[in-house]
Amino acid sequence: MAVAAPTHAELVQRALALVPRLRERAPRAEELRRIPDDTLADLHASGLFRMLQPKRVGGSELSYEAIVELCAIIGRGCGSTAWVLANLANHHWMLALWPRRAQDEIWGPSPDTLVGSALMFPAGHAERSEGGYRLSGHWKFSSGIDACGWCMLGGIAHSSEGELPEYQVFLVPQSDYRIIDTWHVAGLRGTGSKDVEVSNVFVPAHRALAVKDMKGGIAPGGETAALYRLPVFDLFPYVVAGAALGIAQGALEAFSEDIRHRITAYSTTLLADYATTQSRLGHAAAAVSAAERILTGNCREAMALAANGVPSRDHKIRLRRDGAYAAHLCTTAVDLLFGAGGGEFLYNQQVIQRSFRDVHAANSHYALAWDIATTMAGKDLLGIAADLPTL
Repeated sequence: MAVAAPTHAELVQRALALVPRLRERAPRAEELRRIPDDTLADLHASGLFRMLQPKRVGGSELSYEAIVELCAIIGRGCGSTAWVLANLANHHWMLALWPRRAQDEIWGPSPDTLVGSALMFPAGHAERSEGGYRLSGHWKFSSGIDACGWCMLGGIAHSSEGELPEYQVFLVPQSDYRIIDTWHVAGLRGTGSKDVEVSNVFVPAHRALAVKDMKGGIAPGGETAALYRLPVFDLFPYVVAGAALGIAQGALEAFSEDIRHRITAYSTTLLADYATTQSRLGHAAAAVSAAERILTGNCREAMALAANGVPSRDHKIRLRRDGAYAAHLCTTAVDLLFGAGGGEFLYNQQVIQRSFRDVHAANSHYALAWDIATTMAGKDLLGIAADLPTL
């Protein structure tokens, strides 16, 4: 008899139980520049990777806001682990959009199989050929790729018949791509976000999914639940912003505990007695709380809309803007705390300095780039069309 997938409440409890362990392992993750094997084993055993996977293959199939909530909990212990979990759990969700034949090739041998991604479309060049495509390219930032058996690679497909180029995402097995270790970075060091390279690999047609089929509605995978009718790229900011939220929440907890007992270096005054310290902490807490409400609230709203149709273009732009804004609030919060702690927070063993590096690394992701999100939102308000193929 098949074991029932964990419920939302069970996954919350399992995630909370992992936080102390992940906090202890965070320095090792940075040293390894990838998620430690024991952490990967814990995430598999907990069922967290499969939070959005369809029930028909043993997943929990939770509502989409779960990826924000659960990854934020994990991020309180280790930002890098939250980032990898968010990305790989989201790929279980995305895979449900592919034709069933492609899903069966991956989940048939093991529904625990992890799928990485690198979705920088101009980095991949595909030529249509009989029965599929020939794909070549070199992509950066494939988070958690060392633990994956497959990878989703973005590319632009061309045709010799003169058809217009089309944005596609290709499923490629580990045997067909090369991992290149370039991950020597300032923040999110433990994510192992290495390069991936493919050279003239054949990808069958059923393993390719057009971006137009990922913009909301019923995809080739045939799933009709609202969860699988959401627009992929408009909700991606919520995936990575969930990790940023956890980083900021962890920084708040660490700061409050540290500052409560710390005496300033050049006086006998408790740092907690300074009004400036209190004000910064209150400001940071407000920013984090607002970010959480934005992220979870918008995910719930998107789920409700998906049950009845495809979100409008204006709503998609707002989703992207708000996701980036929530991450911006989390960065503001960590900056406030880091600035309030003085030189003590410069030491490597301090949680706040890692939070500072990690949250800024998170916000360097294109999906969370605040200036890009605001420019697109401003264009929309002015009636200027946004030139974005994934919208």
